[in-house]
Amino acid sequence: MTMDQNNKTILVVEDEQALATAIKKKLELSGFEVVSARSVDQALAYLQDVPSIVCIWLDHYLLGKESGIDLVAKVKEEGSVWQKIPIFVVSNTASPDKVQAYLRLGINKYFTKSDYRLDQIINDLVLFLKNGE
Repeated sequence: MTMDQNNKTILVVEDEQALATAIKKKLELSGFEVVSARSVDQALAYLQDVPSIVCIWLDHYLLGKESGIDLVAKVKEEGSVWQKIPIFVVSNTASPDKVQAYLRLGINKYFTKSDYRLDQIINDLVLFLKNGE
């Protein structure tokens, strides 16, 4: 599936509105379209409605009953049309068990918010999308 270089959309799934806005601005400065969701249901709706999503930026804690792990499980499940979309988890929840659960489900990278600046994470993501396709 080839994609217009100028029409790459990143889905940011982050419950904290101020942080979601900061992430969106920085990603847009890097040339991406951005859609933001605050819950698993919202994220799944965007995945269905926006075919140009090339990556998911995901926090662990989300609005509603489901967490980031629930979203990853749905995106990566057998037969999912979204299975190949790279997922970057950016969270403060750095318990080894949670990190391992995400990695087992097939995420591409886990960042602990306190260890990385937004610019560093975005640079990693841009490099990954450039080289990973």
